[in-house]
Amino acid sequence: MKKFYKINQFIKADKVRVISDNQNLGEMPLSEAMFRARQKGMDLVQVSDKIEPPICKIVDFRKFQYGEQKKEQAGKKKGNKQEVKEIWFTPFIGQGDFQSRIKKIKSFLSDGDKVKLTVKFVGRQITRKDFGDRVLNQAMEELEDLYKIETNPVLQGKLLTMTIRPSGKKIDVEEE
Repeated sequence: MKKFYKINQFIKADKVRVISDNQNLGEMPLSEAMFRARQKGMDLVQVSDKIEPPICKIVDFRKFQYGEQKKEQAGKKKGNKQEVKEIWFTPFIGQGDFQSRIKKIKSFLSDGDKVKLTVKFVGRQITRKDFGDRVLNQAMEELEDLYKIETNPVLQGKLLTMTIRPSGKKIDVEEE
């Protein structure tokens, strides 16, 4: 959401509190504040109108806008975004491969990401859907109470998928 600022002649107050170069210049009439801003070759920008008299800053408006835009972007970056990571299994996966994938899932959950578990059936393996269910159940047993189920296992074509999210409990990734 973009914030709009009143600048120079659009400020409609009789008196204003003025800040310049991070120094408080105090309360003064609007005409004097405008004069000081023009002397410096800058703009008078109303930054807050919630109090009486409003607070104005003597700054270069374009640089001020650019700084505000950067602050807004930095705030968006800090937001905790949850990614969906995907881990692939086969119905007849080896135990070593299975354990390495479980370790990876634990690290994703500890980072706060959702994990999509996918069992891919190749060729005639699709006739044995119960093996895919067994792989997912074994994975759920290995992960114990580290997750909450977001979507239950669903068979879509030759893919059996389910999504889990972190439960919020502390995860020790170094386990073997």
